[in-house]
Amino acid sequence: MADSRTRSARKQDSETRLTVWVALAANLVICVAKGFGGIIAGSPALLSEAAHSVADSMNEVFLLASVKRSRRPADRRHPFGYGKERFFWSLLAAVGIFVTGGCFSVFQGIEAFREGGSESHEGYLIGFVVLFVALLAEGASLLRAVRQVRGAAAAADHGMAEEIRAGRDPALRTVLAEDATACAGVLLAMAGMGLHLATGQVAYEASASVLIGVLLVYVAYTLGKGARAQLIGEAADPGMQQAVRELLRQQPEIDSVTSLLTMRLSPDSSLLAASIDLTPGYDSETVEDAMVRIKKELQRRWPELDRVFLDVTDAAAARRASAQGQGAAGA
Repeated sequence: MADSRTRSARKQDSETRLTVWVALAANLVICVAKGFGGIIAGSPALLSEAAHSVADSMNEVFLLASVKRSRRPADRRHPFGYGKERFFWSLLAAVGIFVTGGCFSVFQGIEAFREGGSESHEGYLIGFVVLFVALLAEGASLLRAVRQVRGAAAAADHGMAEEIRAGRDPALRTVLAEDATACAGVLLAMAGMGLHLATGQVAYEASASVLIGVLLVYVAYTLGKGARAQLIGEAADPGMQQAVRELLRQQPEIDSVTSLLTMRLSPDSSLLAASIDLTPGYDSETVEDAMVRIKKELQRRWPELDRVFLDVTDAAAARRASAQGQGAAGA
């Protein structure tokens, strides 16, 4: 079971790395093209898109580092492994989108509003060609990310929307968000440049630059919020928690489940700690065998539960102690 899970994790990592590499290659080429096109055309919207591509390229490097570093084996200082590296580097990627992409784009738009300016038709032609090529490249990268998300959703037996919302693989989720935002940003830039060309009003292009910045800030906030929740210790899926609780209650050796805690350690690893009260009448050897059987059954049904801790408590004794304490307080 462990070998199968390891092979599945390695396959998932390989697919994620390929998706990130595709996005990185596309962004590096597009970044250079947008930068030159923006300087030649003097276009604030195009320069904002260049900043967007710079942020995305930096983030792809962060995400590649996260995939590699998160698979380091557990050691004495990190007994639960390095899986949360994924969440940490995804948080840095969100900060990069906010600072390098969002803030620069808003600043570029505001400067265009203040200074005005005019661009040549030749510059606009270059700008439109660059944006069209960028849209094709970003679209290809987005299709690759969507294909992987669809495969992960099918493997988990739920829809794409739920897979994106759950964000089990933060690197994949970040690439998907970046590519979708990049396509939207290119369309906004093209619309701003087109309206500027048609009306002669730079306000349209400046507005497009500000809108691109606002969009990037929103995406950065959403990604950062998710990474923060995962980094500080996010619980496993509520549906799985309920199913685990029901399975424990169905065991003849378990009288009740007094508490059940979970925490995601990585995209494919979770910790489960449950306090259980045993049914009276079982000897210690039977209880030990039952604990081993229950742990194996939990990990068979939910392979991501690779850290399972079952704490045997005496709920009846606890209730008696609580009742005695309340009685003493009342007296």
